[in-house]
Amino acid sequence: MSRLKASEIRELLKLLDQPDIISFAGGIPDPALFPAEAFRKAMTQALSDQHYATSLQYSVSEGYGPLRDWIAEQMGVIGVPCTRDNILITSGSQQALDYLGKLMLSPGDTALVGWPTYLGALGAFNAYEPNYAPLIPGDNRPAQDYRDAAQAAGGRVKFAYLSADFANPTGITTDQAGREKLLDLADDLDIAVIEDAAYQTLRYDGQPVPPILATEIAREGNINDCRTIYSGSFSKTLAPGLRIGWVCAAQEVIGRLVLMKQAADLHSSTLNQIATHIVARDHFADHVPMLRQTYGKRRDLMLDALEREMPEGVTWTKPEGGMFVWLTLPEGTDGAELLARSLKTERIAFVPGHAFHPDGSGRNTIRLSFTLHDKAMVDEGIARLGRLLRAV
Repeated sequence: MSRLKASEIRELLKLLDQPDIISFAGGIPDPALFPAEAFRKAMTQALSDQHYATSLQYSVSEGYGPLRDWIAEQMGVIGVPCTRDNILITSGSQQALDYLGKLMLSPGDTALVGWPTYLGALGAFNAYEPNYAPLIPGDNRPAQDYRDAAQAAGGRVKFAYLSADFANPTGITTDQAGREKLLDLADDLDIAVIEDAAYQTLRYDGQPVPPILATEIAREGNINDCRTIYSGSFSKTLAPGLRIGWVCAAQEVIGRLVLMKQAADLHSSTLNQIATHIVARDHFADHVPMLRQTYGKRRDLMLDALEREMPEGVTWTKPEGGMFVWLTLPEGTDGAELLARSLKTERIAFVPGHAFHPDGSGRNTIRLSFTLHDKAMVDEGIARLGRLLRAV
C-alpha cells in the first residue's frame, strides 16, 4: 500500500467545478459530444420485456457475446483477425491494466514503460511492487542490458507497456520501425507486450500505423501464437461512465484473465454491455468521424495558440491524434510549482509532468488536454499560460 498514491489527475478533476478556472488538465471527452439520445434508446431497449431478464441478471465473466463479436469484427478491420474467444470485456481499460499487472508481476520484477508514461498504468502496476525501466521505441539498447539490470534489482523483466498511438501524456505515435524493434526486443527477452490502445481510433491526420498486435500477427500468422496483449476502450469514443473496455489477446491469456475477473467482480455490468453493443452497432461508424473532426479542430486551435503565446525556450509535441499536447519548459522550471502559482494568479489548470515519470523526473514538463474548450477558451487559457511562463 505504501506504493499507492493519489492520482494527480483525479485530484485536478475536482477543479472543473470552479467556474473561473480554465482547465487543460483532465484527459476527458467533451460530454456535449456523448451520444446521449442513442444511449437513452439503447437502455430502454436493454430493459424491454425482450431483454430485461438478461440485462439485469448475472452473466458470464468473459462478457456479453454479441458485444464481443462486434469488437472482434472491428479488430479484424484494423488487422487483428480474431474471434470472441480472444476478447474479454473489462470494467474500463484500467481494470485490464490492473489484471495484467497482477498476472505478470512479482515484487522486484521489472516493467519496461515509456518515459514518461500513462499515470494510471503506474497506479495499476505499483500495487504489485515492480521496478521500472525506460522503454524507448527505436532504441538500440541490447536485450541483455535490460535482463542484467532486472536481475540486479532482484527480479526479471516481465513485460513492455506502451501506448503506441497518440500516447498519454506526450501525444507521440510510435512509427512502424519502432513497433518492429519493440517486438524484436520482446522476443529476445521472452516477455509480453501490453499495447494500450485507448486513443487508437482518434486519428486526425497522417497515415494510420498498424497496431503492434497486427504487426505481430503478420509475423506469426495467428493471434494465439502472439505475445502482444491489446487493451481497448469505449471511454474516449462513446462514454467513459459506462466503464466498458476490453482485452484482445491469445486465448491462453484470456483464460487466465477470466479467472481473475471471476474472483474480482464476476463480470462487468450486463446492462451497460448490452447498451454499449446497441450504440456501437448502430452509431459507432458515424459517431467517431464526428469526434475526429471536432477534436482535430480543437487540437489545431491549441497548437496555433501555443505558436502565438509561448515564450522562447518552450517546446511542444504536435500529435496526429488523441487528446494531449506535451510541453517541455526551460530547464529549472518546475511544473508543480508553476501549477500552484497558476491557481493563485492566472487560474488555469494543467498536469505537472513529473507525475508521469516513475522516478519523479521531468519536473520541467506539463501536459495539456485540448478536448473540452472552444476557440475563445483555448485562446484565453493559452494566453494566460504564456503570461505565467514569462513571469517565471
